[in-house]
Amino acid sequence: MAVALRPLSTGELLDRVFSLYRAHFALFVGIVALPHLITLALQLFVGLRISSPGFGISAMLGTFLWGMILSVAALVVGAASQAATVVAVSQVYLDRPTSVGDAYSRVKGRIGIVLLLTFLMGLAIGVGFLFLIVPGILLALMWSLAIPVAVLEDKGIGDSMSRSAELTKGHRFRIFVIWLLFIILTVSVSALLQWPITLTVAMLTRGNPFAMLAWVQTVSAVMTFISQSLVGPLATIAFSLVYYDERVRKEAFDLQLMMATLDGAQPAAAPSV
Repeated sequence: MAVALRPLSTGELLDRVFSLYRAHFALFVGIVALPHLITLALQLFVGLRISSPGFGISAMLGTFLWGMILSVAALVVGAASQAATVVAVSQVYLDRPTSVGDAYSRVKGRIGIVLLLTFLMGLAIGVGFLFLIVPGILLALMWSLAIPVAVLEDKGIGDSMSRSAELTKGHRFRIFVIWLLFIILTVSVSALLQWPITLTVAMLTRGNPFAMLAWVQTVSAVMTFISQSLVGPLATIAFSLVYYDERVRKEAFDLQLMMATLDGAQPAAAPSV
């Protein structure tokens, strides 16, 4: 059933986030979990190399190389899963059929843009945080909708960032609240999953440092994968809905979509997916 598009309060928006997540749990978790299996395998491999008793200089250099590969893979996987989640939210929210495979097939030409956009925004926000933190927060709030814009409107890097700044203008405190809530949720779930099991493993392998290191790294990688799969989609769902909410508020996208449905045409600047 189609969702009625209208301006939403922060509480209503969060309620829709969790409603969509519950109603399409397998879809959103599958989108995040499947590609992250690649990074999980790499994490386990690198962890086993580090915890090996014969770990020396040559092994250290090899592990450094694998660590770089892991970092690049994590960026690519993160960009791909985020872009596919944005597409899935759009399809579900506008009452269109979708699946894990369909979501990825729709973004295969945009993953490079999303990857570069994520890297450049992360770099700029990181530099902003070095200057008394506040500039970094402001940039993060301004560009919160850049990825939905890049994916759904097929825009380039600069246009996506400027379009996001335009859409978020006047509502950045609400975006800050949403960011804060999901950061707290992510940290809390990760801690609840990892700390008890990690402490138990550490106690059981006392006196054997190599075994303890291997098990702690393995458990940490698996728990990180689980927490990413379960909690990772939520923030992307939230900001995809914020994107639509801002378009409804500022561009009457709800009326555009209604007229397009009646006329059998596409609304102005409609998502390209």
